[in-house]
Amino acid sequence: MGKIMGKIIINIDGGSRGNPGPAALGVLIYDQKRNVFKKYSQYLGETTNNEAEYQALIFAFKKIKALFGKEKIKRMEVEIKSDSELLIKQMRGEYKILEPKIQQLFLKAWNLKIDLGEINFILIPREENKEADKLVNEILDSQAKSQKLF
Repeated sequence: MGKIMGKIIINIDGGSRGNPGPAALGVLIYDQKRNVFKKYSQYLGETTNNEAEYQALIFAFKKIKALFGKEKIKRMEVEIKSDSELLIKQMRGEYKILEPKIQQLFLKAWNLKIDLGEINFILIPREENKEADKLVNEILDSQAKSQKLF
């Protein structure tokens, strides 16, 4: 286990094919030196792009709590990087949330965020989120293949 003190960087991505359609999330957790500490991906079933982005954020929050523990995480700085303008601006309080399903996911994320220390939400271009995007697409590709077998 790498020792992370101080700051964690998390790249998140969620994607759906069809919007709504088969969806997945990708989460990469880095240490301060940008070394990959943990990688996660998960199939989400049928959902929209925006819902998948939120699922990725919620998943990331739960994971870092589990990895570092409640006490330690309070003293750490967390940087969330996503190419979803909607998610980043809503989490920063810059955009209103009109969609009921997104409101529910936002509240879930917000309640998890309360237990954490300092959190910065950073909007990045898609090109800078290739790794997380790749995790999403690998899962969706393998899901599509297994569907064709039946």
